[in-house]
Amino acid sequence: MEEKGEIESVMHEKRAFKPSKDFVKKAHIQSLRQYEQLYKESIKNPPRFWPKIAKELFWFKKWKKVYYWNPKTLKCRWFEGAKTNVSYNCLDRHLATWRKNKAALIWQGEPENDVKTYTYEELHREVCRFANVLKKSGLKKGDRACMYLPMIPELAISMLACTRIGVIHSIVFGGYSAKALETRIDDCKAKVLITADGSLRKGEVVPMKDTADLAVKNCRTIKKVIVVKRANNQVKMKKGRDAWWHEEIDANKIKDYCEPEKMDAEDPLFILYTSGTTGTPKGVLHTTAGYLVYVYITAKWIFDLKDKDTYWCTADIGWVTGHSYIVYGPLANGATSLMFEGVPTFPNPGRCWQIVEKFKVNIFYTAPTLIRSLEREGNEWPKKHDLSSLRLLGSVGEPINPEVWLWYYDVIGNKKCPIVDTWWQTETGGILITPLPGAMALKPGSAMRPFPGTAMAKHGKNSMA
Repeated sequence: MEEKGEIESVMHEKRAFKPSKDFVKKAHIQSLRQYEQLYKESIKNPPRFWPKIAKELFWFKKWKKVYYWNPKTLKCRWFEGAKTNVSYNCLDRHLATWRKNKAALIWQGEPENDVKTYTYEELHREVCRFANVLKKSGLKKGDRACMYLPMIPELAISMLACTRIGVIHSIVFGGYSAKALETRIDDCKAKVLITADGSLRKGEVVPMKDTADLAVKNCRTIKKVIVVKRANNQVKMKKGRDAWWHEEIDANKIKDYCEPEKMDAEDPLFILYTSGTTGTPKGVLHTTAGYLVYVYITAKWIFDLKDKDTYWCTADIGWVTGHSYIVYGPLANGATSLMFEGVPTFPNPGRCWQIVEKFKVNIFYTAPTLIRSLEREGNEWPKKHDLSSLRLLGSVGEPINPEVWLWYYDVIGNKKCPIVDTWWQTETGGILITPLPGAMALKPGSAMRPFPGTAMAKHGKNSMA
C-alpha cells in the first residue's frame, strides 16, 4: 500500500521548479519548444534525426542506411554498413584536442589517500597496453572476456581494452557469489576472467580471488585468469592459468599503442546479465553503433554535460548504469568521470558530500535508496561540506517520492540544481524517460517526458520508433 500511496502523491503533485535563467542560457537544450521540435522529428523522421547526432562521433566508414525496423519480427538494425570503435570514440578522438591533458577518470578508493587521476592520454595508453595483453592471451574479435572486479580503474580499463579489439565483455557485479559468476561465465563462454586478489569494503578485505577460483573450477571455456593486486590479499595462483595484471601489463613486449578494430555497426559490444530475481538471469546483448550514439547523446543532453564538468555517478559498473553513465557516456563526451570504490556511508554518512567537496563535483547521479538513507542521517552531514560546485542532480534505479526529492533539491542542491529523475533498464542500455534540465519545469517525483526517439505506448498498443 505504501507504493500506491507514493504513486498517488506524485499524481497529485502540483509544485513545479523551473531552472534558473543562468542554467537555461548555458544548457544544450534550452526550452520546451526546442525539446518538442527534437522529439517530433525523432519520432516522425528517425533517418533524418539520428544522423545529426551520429555525425558528432567518429566513424571509419559511414552508414548506408540509418535504421531498419520490422514490427512483426521485432528485428531492428542501426547504421547499417558503418564501421566505428567505441574505445576510439571514448579516447583517441579527444587526443587531438585540449582534452588530451585533462582528467578523463578520477578514482577515489575506499581509503582516503587512495586516489588516481588518468588524463585522456594516460587512460588511452593504459587501455592500449591492456588490449595488447588480451591479444597476447589469445583473444580476438568476437571472443568473450568476463570481469569480476571491485570499483577500481582496472575495471574501466579492461572494458575499453575489450572494445578496442572487438572482444565482447561481460561484467559480473563484484558482490555476486561463485555460483552466480560460474553461471554467467558458462552462458557467455568467456575465455578470460579478470578479477582481483580482493576488494575493500568498510575497512575489511573481501577475498574475490577465492570466489573466482570456485566459479571457474568447472568452467571449461576459461583459459586464463588475470588478477589485479588490489588488497594485498594472499591468494593461490594456478600455474599456467593465472597471471598478475601488473606483471602482464609491464612485460617488455607490451606496446603503448594498439590499433583499434574497425567494428561493424551491429557487432556485439557487451553482454550484461539481469539479476535473476524472477528466474534465470538473462544475458542482454548490446551492439556497437546504436548503443554508442544513444549513450553519447543521453549523457550530453540529460546531464547537460560540458567539457569542464566533473561528473559522479555512484552506481557500480557491474550494473548497466555504470556501463552507460560512468564509462561510455561521459568519456564519449570528453567529460571527467569520477569513480568511487567505497561505501557511500563509510566511514561516516558524510562521505558522499566530502567527495563532492574534495573534487568539486558538478553533477551528482545516484539512487533514491541512498538519498533516503542520507536524509535519515540529518542535515548536519551535508552542511559540514561545501557543495557549491554542484549544478545538476540526478536520480536513477527506482521512483523517488516527492518528499525525498524536495530534500535532495533543498539541502543538497541548495534550491538551485535541477534534478533529472531518470527511468530506463538493462535492456534499453540508456535512459528512456527523463526531464531535460534546461527545458522543463520539474515536478517532484516525476520522470516527466520521453527522451527523443522513444515513443510511448498508447491505449495498450505497442509503438516504436
